[in-house]
Amino acid sequence: MFGNLSERLSDTFKNLRGRGKLSAADIDATLRDIRRALLEADVALEVVKTFTGKVRDRALGDEVSKALNPAQQVVQIVNDELKAILGGEARKLAFSKTPPTVIMLAGLQGSGKTTLAGKLAKWLKEQGHTPLLVAADLQRPNAVTQLQVLGEKVGVPVFAPEPGNGTGNPVKVSQDSITFAKKQQYSVVIVDTAGRLGVDQEMMQQASDIRKATNPDEVLFVVDSMLGQDAVNVAKAFHDGVGVSGVVLTKLDGDSRGGAALSVATITGAPILFSSTGEGLEAFEPFYPDRMASRILDMGDILTLIEQAQKTFDEEESKKLAQKLANEEFTLQDFLEQMQQLKKMGNMKNLLGMLPGVGQMKKQLEEFDEREIIRTEAIIYSMTPLERENPKVLNGSRRMRIAKGSGTTVTDVNQLINRFEQAAKVMKTMARGGVPNIPGTNPVLAGGTVGGGFMGGKKKNDKKKKGSKSGNPAKRAAENAGLNFGSENSKGSGSAFGL
Repeated sequence: MFGNLSERLSDTFKNLRGRGKLSAADIDATLRDIRRALLEADVALEVVKTFTGKVRDRALGDEVSKALNPAQQVVQIVNDELKAILGGEARKLAFSKTPPTVIMLAGLQGSGKTTLAGKLAKWLKEQGHTPLLVAADLQRPNAVTQLQVLGEKVGVPVFAPEPGNGTGNPVKVSQDSITFAKKQQYSVVIVDTAGRLGVDQEMMQQASDIRKATNPDEVLFVVDSMLGQDAVNVAKAFHDGVGVSGVVLTKLDGDSRGGAALSVATITGAPILFSSTGEGLEAFEPFYPDRMASRILDMGDILTLIEQAQKTFDEEESKKLAQKLANEEFTLQDFLEQMQQLKKMGNMKNLLGMLPGVGQMKKQLEEFDEREIIRTEAIIYSMTPLERENPKVLNGSRRMRIAKGSGTTVTDVNQLINRFEQAAKVMKTMARGGVPNIPGTNPVLAGGTVGGGFMGGKKKNDKKKKGSKSGNPAKRAAENAGLNFGSENSKGSGSAFGL
């Protein structure tokens, strides 16, 4: 979502590096570039003015002039102020002392409220709560049915006494849901309200009536991050007409400028509590202003990456894998299982986007093809248990059979085996506490960013690659095919074993 903004800000800060001292002219030139980048990203003008004003005041003070590295200090100031416009400190949901806690969702039609209700219910259930979904959007065609389908997927009951499609009283449904939740002892009630294509008096009145009838603990304004400058006007209207206690950003995986999302917290005065980064029900996470500011400045979000890994990877299995690595027993079956766990963490591009410095490899990230993971799985599934445990038994006829069974070519199979051997060597070295020498990577990898081997790029200084000298024709062909690991012309570029 904020890719272009990140790129512009990174280019701006490059001009400051290497300078022992920053003059007022240097700071003003930097602020002009930052102001232009924010405006082009659709950040509200009043927010941009406040932001750049605060950055300038701090940048011209002793904080920078007395710093050992003024350029880094300016970046730190920009990071601090970005956190401020994103809401400052992260805030959690406010739960009622006496259940049920009532959460009301409000926003325009198409902002993703109903899908968000399902994601929020799933997240709350994982946190140990017993949520109840309430179908109070009785106007949009099939809105009730959609919520019921989502409720079934996440295993959460739906209170839907009315069929919807223009019939029923949403205020009464919302009110009755509270009574029902108390009787059935549900801990959280999530009320999905109706929206419109634009702000109008009827919608605002209905939302206001539902709020009065349910007395919610949280009123979450759901905003489409791709809405543009209209998001600011809509946020103002809901804040004034209904009252908003928190904001949820949806469609953060979109390719629009999205800067208006940066303005919502400042305009409404309400913190951003959650963000949604895709259609999947797992694409939902609490919002942390400091982590989002870090992503925008291309400094990564390692904490979120670690949290997602902890939720996905089984601790006992990880211990077994570590033992296998220590004993040099890592097999293709182990790799397949690890890759499947990695897939559970979510969209790979989103995960890679959390790595520091990945903005410098924007093109490689965009070209990353997740279907390569599926092809890799297909090749391993086409092997027998013996072949997965001991790839050395793979002769020419076996490789031909595997290629046919997986719908790939023998070259693909050869490349996979070669990459597996390279990956196994790297893991063995790391298990012993050594520093691996990864073929196909570039120096950027050492800085924690996506290297050539990771994304299928190639070394800048790698002018010539020597061929295999093996006397075995099959082995020589496989090793020569493996030299394409990381090359731009390789069909396997960006495949899972680069991970």
